[in-house]
Amino acid sequence: MPRVSSRFDGLGVGFAPYLQPPGPEVIRWTVGEPGFDTPREIIETAIKGLKEGRTKYTRGPGSMELCKAVAAYLGEHHGISATADDIVVTPGAKQALLYSFLITTMPGDEAILLAPSWASYEPMLEFIGAVPVHVQVNMDNFHPDMDAIRSAISEKTKMILINSPCNPTGAVFTPEEIEEIVQIAVENDLWIVSDEIYARMVWVDWPHVSPASLPEGKERTIVINGWSKSWAMTGMRVGFLTGPPEVVRAAIKSQSNSASHIPTFMMEAARVALGCEDSVEEFNNEYEKRREIMQDGLSSIPGIRVPEPEGAFYLFADVSGTGLSDIEFANGALEAGVQLIPGSLITGGEGFVRVSYAADEDAIHEGLRRLKSWIVDE
Repeated sequence: MPRVSSRFDGLGVGFAPYLQPPGPEVIRWTVGEPGFDTPREIIETAIKGLKEGRTKYTRGPGSMELCKAVAAYLGEHHGISATADDIVVTPGAKQALLYSFLITTMPGDEAILLAPSWASYEPMLEFIGAVPVHVQVNMDNFHPDMDAIRSAISEKTKMILINSPCNPTGAVFTPEEIEEIVQIAVENDLWIVSDEIYARMVWVDWPHVSPASLPEGKERTIVINGWSKSWAMTGMRVGFLTGPPEVVRAAIKSQSNSASHIPTFMMEAARVALGCEDSVEEFNNEYEKRREIMQDGLSSIPGIRVPEPEGAFYLFADVSGTGLSDIEFANGALEAGVQLIPGSLITGGEGFVRVSYAADEDAIHEGLRRLKSWIVDE
């Protein structure tokens, strides 16, 4: 029989081995899934669209009404100047990321990742033939090491990928750090792909700053964002990108020759979501409470160091002080009834575990009790 293309040989699957649903008795601190139901008005609008027959082909980048709403949202919340024509709505932010990688690199080109980074970046780049170059962040606070970034740039480097607030570390880069990354990109004529899916989830005194909001950053930055996290719409698969005109034209070509567009009935629901500010605020208030419970609880367990989680709904805990590897710790935690993700599944994450505090409060308290019982009482 014919062979499967060799492009899949050795291609990673990220966190997948530790994302499989365990038995009902196990508490899951693994999935980046908002711990809330999708707001009712969003669901009702999607249902209404189905009932009204909004199931036909339509404008590929998204309806003009939706794209206008996204452009207005970017200006209001992130200081990014855009028009409806600058927006491409995609089937999830992950699809927008894939388009951005195709737009900024060719096979053999290098892309800088700030390690540890989200597990899907590396295999997505490898899938299209680009070469991920991992640059370790400062492991005390997970912020970028600018000297290391400069040292990693070669003639083959075409793009720097940043994710702030960050999955898996929870780091929120400071405005000064974003400005310096923009300067590095300008000096070396590089693209910046800025994954801003957690941009509304910031728990520190400094704000999230998009490189696209800076004068020298706008012409070279592709912003990736979407509805999954802040509006609890993960399964609805709606994301978007924005960037310079030539990027938008290329993204439209990518989408028209692959996914066409998001489900037509979801376009109005996504537009309505952008106005659900009360839900975003409610969710964020709960995440801040859960963050504090999780951080304090894990920090009280001997051998675990928890750098402050600054944004998103993750913390990246150093478990090396327990005398266990991160794999051993994750496996032991699972036996104790708590599922979490070992950091060594991604480059630069060795000795750490990723924990999601999007879980409900009861699950956080019970998980902490189980871990303490396992670590302290054994």
